Amino acid sequence: MTYQPKSEFLSVMIERGFVADCTDYAALDDALINGVVPAYIGYDATAKSLHVGHLMNIMVLRWLQKTGHKPITLMGGGTTKVGDPSFRSDERPLLDTTAIDANIDGMKQVFAKYLSYGEGDNDAVMLNNAEWLDDLNYLEFLRDIGRHFSVNRMLSFESVKSRLDREQSLSFLEFNYMILQAYDFLELNRRYSCLLQMGGSDQWGNIVNGIDLTRRVIDNTVFGLTTPLLTTSDGRKMGKSQGGAIWLNADMLSPYEFWQFWRNTTDADVGRFLKIFTELPVAECDRLAALDGSEINAAKIILANEVTTLCHGADAAEAAEATAREVFEKGGVGDDLPTVTLSAEDLGDGISIVQLIVKTGLAKSGKDAKRLIKENGAKLDDAALTDAGLMIDAAALAQPIKLSAGKKRHALVQLDE
Repeated sequence: MTYQPKSEFLSVMIERGFVADCTDYAALDDALINGVVPAYIGYDATAKSLHVGHLMNIMVLRWLQKTGHKPITLMGGGTTKVGDPSFRSDERPLLDTTAIDANIDGMKQVFAKYLSYGEGDNDAVMLNNAEWLDDLNYLEFLRDIGRHFSVNRMLSFESVKSRLDREQSLSFLEFNYMILQAYDFLELNRRYSCLLQMGGSDQWGNIVNGIDLTRRVIDNTVFGLTTPLLTTSDGRKMGKSQGGAIWLNADMLSPYEFWQFWRNTTDADVGRFLKIFTELPVAECDRLAALDGSEINAAKIILANEVTTLCHGADAAEAAEATAREVFEKGGVGDDLPTVTLSAEDLGDGISIVQLIVKTGLAKSGKDAKRLIKENGAKLDDAALTDAGLMIDAAALAQPIKLSAGKKRHALVQLDE
C-alpha cells in the first residue's frame, strides 16, 4: 500500500490491514476529511445469525463510527429473495418473507453490540432494501435502470465468469442480483446521501456497478472500498471449525465455544487477528505477535478475551477464560462448557455414547463419533473412551458427565431434573 491517507478512517483501515482495494483513495480521503461520510455494507438475511466471516466488515463499520462517520447496515429483505451468486457453485435456497424477517431479527442482535444506533449525525442506521425493491415496477425498472447495464461487461466479472467457466448453471434470477445491488447504492445515495459502499473483495464487481449506475442516473460521485478475503495461515477460509460455522449469536454458539475458537488461533495468525478483530493499539498487537514459545498462548488469551468482550460482553469473556483454566489446567469440569440436557424421554432405558457425542456437537455423525473413539480421540470425564457400544443410563448421569474430542473441545451432558 503506497497511498498515505490524511483521514483518520482510511489511516486506521490501511494500518490495521482492512483494505484490499478502493476505487479512488484520494477523492474518498478528501470526502472523509471534509465532513461526515455515510457508508454502508449490505447483509442478506440467509441465516438467523451472522458468523465470524462477517466480523471483519462489522469491525470496519465500528471503526467508521469511531472515527466520526455514519454507518448504514443495509439488511437485504429484498435481495435475499433473489440470492447473491458471487463465487457460488449453485443457487441459494429461496426464502419466503417470514423466514427472511425472522433472520433479520436474529442478525440485529449482533449489530447492536458493535454500533451505536440513533438520530445523531454519526449514529448508525439500519435500513432494509425491501423498502425500495419490493414495489418496483418491472417495466419501468428495465427501461430506467436496466438500460445502463452491459451484459457483456456483467459476464466479464469474476464472480459470474468463474461459475460459467465451470459450466455451472446461473439462473436469470441470480443474474439480476448485481443489478439490484447496484440499484441499492443509487437509492442509498439518493435517499440518505450515502457516499461509500464497503464489502468483501468478492463484491468488487457489484460495488463498481453501483458506482457507475449512480453516476449515470443522477450524476453523483460515490466510492467503493473492499476488504481482503480472510483466510487462516494454513489457507482455510476464516470462520469455519470442525463443528461448523462460528456464529455470533449466543443462542447458536455459546460464548465459551466462541472464546475457544479464538484461543485456538494458530501462532502465525495472532498479530493479524489482533489488528483486525480487536481495538488494541497496533504497537501492542505487534508486541504480542512477536511472542514465541509458550508465551504466545498469553497473546491468544488476550485475543480471545478482547473479541469475546466485544461480541458477548466482559462477563462472558471472563467466564469463558475461567472455564478454560478449570478444564485445561486443573482437569475440572468448568461452569461455562456447552451443555446438553437430556429429558427422561430422551434417555429412555439408556443412550449410546455415540449418540451423545453427536448430540453435543463434538462429532457431525455417528460414523465420525465412532472414528473418534477408534482413534483414541474421545474421553469421558477425562478418561480415554474405547468402547463405542457403551450405553449411558440414568445412574451414569446422576452427576453431569464431561465428553471431550481431542484436547480442546469439550461438552457437558446432564439429566433434566
